Amino acid sequence: MAQLIFSLFLAGMTVLSFPFVGQAYQVMDVVNGGTIVGTVTLQGPPPPPKAYNLITFPDPEYCGRISTGNGWRLLRDFAVNERHQVKDVVVFLHDVSAGKPFSLSIPRVEARDCQFLPFTTVVRSGHGIEVVNMDPVMHDVQAYETSLLQGTRVLFNSPLPFNHEHKRGDLHATHNHAPGDSLVRQFKLSKGRKTFVMQCGFHAYMESWAIAVENPYYAFTDTQGRFVIQDIPPGTYRIQAWHPSVKEAIVKTVVVKPHTVMSIDFELPSPTRRQTAYTIRTPPRFTAAALGRPVTIEPLVERQHP
Repeated sequence: MAQLIFSLFLAGMTVLSFPFVGQAYQVMDVVNGGTIVGTVTLQGPPPPPKAYNLITFPDPEYCGRISTGNGWRLLRDFAVNERHQVKDVVVFLHDVSAGKPFSLSIPRVEARDCQFLPFTTVVRSGHGIEVVNMDPVMHDVQAYETSLLQGTRVLFNSPLPFNHEHKRGDLHATHNHAPGDSLVRQFKLSKGRKTFVMQCGFHAYMESWAIAVENPYYAFTDTQGRFVIQDIPPGTYRIQAWHPSVKEAIVKTVVVKPHTVMSIDFELPSPTRRQTAYTIRTPPRFTAAALGRPVTIEPLVERQHP
């Protein structure tokens, strides 16, 4: 929990200097809009992943289907390719008071193979979020909002029950995902707080982060770090690249002209300070003997590499 609070502190810093200012967003026809394209890269090597000894958490056999092969589950903050281009960064515009329809639906997050997917998304204050358990084990959804000045506040804490669509059988060997009942929670973010995060109270390596947006002009980077934002009304705006593990607010000013495509690239600074207390320990402090029963942890879905 201390690690999550530290992460919340850092994430709150990323939007501190750029609060939303202005009137409520208005819908209008955009007949002469412009387009922004670009790429987001990580400047420097990605930080080491967080490492969790699966023996110390519930359901080690099932959750260990994604693991290192020697009992550790890794959580990487950055999805980076060989050219350091970053996936799942949210790029969005500030200061847009009117434009295309803003019909953001309630985002859906899945608990799948003891992960919350996607790792990053967007939310709207006053709307909500849907969480679906695709696993045959129980999870516990703990949701928070955060900012640097105001700190962290619990939004809700709800169990995500065992998915009765599944027959447990030999969960260690095979499992076909099927959605259970949806957990839908509405929430309203406090003034000054724009970062939303969920963690599983049973499996601490399950995290999902979101940034609150005030208009429909946002995009997620793909596996090549690319993004596209279209139909932007001509004007001068601030454009931000947001990742929960980057503490600085990475913001540029852009002038959008009618019927033009302009390119803006971002470089995110890789965190240099130690990001986590959770590291692989050899030999581990706790082994399978602590459970008092035979345990086999095999990475049948994904073998992770430190």
